[in-house]
Amino acid sequence: MSSPGAGKTSLLEKTILGLKGELRIGVVEGDIQSTYDAERIGQTGAPAVQIKTGGACHLDSNMVQEALKSLDLSGLDLLFIENVGNLVCPASFDLGESLRFVLLSSPEGDDKPKKYPEAFLTSHVLVLTKSDLIPRLPFDAARARREALEINPRLDVFAVSALTGEGMDAVEAFLVGELEKLRSAHA
Repeated sequence: MSSPGAGKTSLLEKTILGLKGELRIGVVEGDIQSTYDAERIGQTGAPAVQIKTGGACHLDSNMVQEALKSLDLSGLDLLFIENVGNLVCPASFDLGESLRFVLLSSPEGDDKPKKYPEAFLTSHVLVLTKSDLIPRLPFDAARARREALEINPRLDVFAVSALTGEGMDAVEAFLVGELEKLRSAHA
């Protein structure tokens, strides 16, 4: 979950391509109207299903459950759900995810954790996106991290640039590690 334009789809594209051959990944895309994001994900070779909310500012579990009927879940190792771009509504809806990621892009400003605390409180992972722009913007990554961790000290935090690839290895290694934990717990 993130604000519009924070880099959700770009992060997913880069992650899918980085883990290609290692993990089978599918995506449920949420948007108010278009199918642009599902089309972008489809270009990576990963199966993608688009949910058009028709104006709703978030996905809910019923929407996701319906979308899952279009995916062969037995053929997937990971399923990503990209919520509608919003830091308010999506935070209040449990979609059954094992891990919830919140993205904060450097152009948005470092004050978002305190302005939208529920998004950070309900998440497991914070990804500071567009890290390649940080030197050019009045964005204090240490402040964003500190304030997010004040709200939720259990957050795992990563700084990435989907454009340059910076930090992507760490996110991919984290995902592989978390998947192994889940598999061990269910074995």
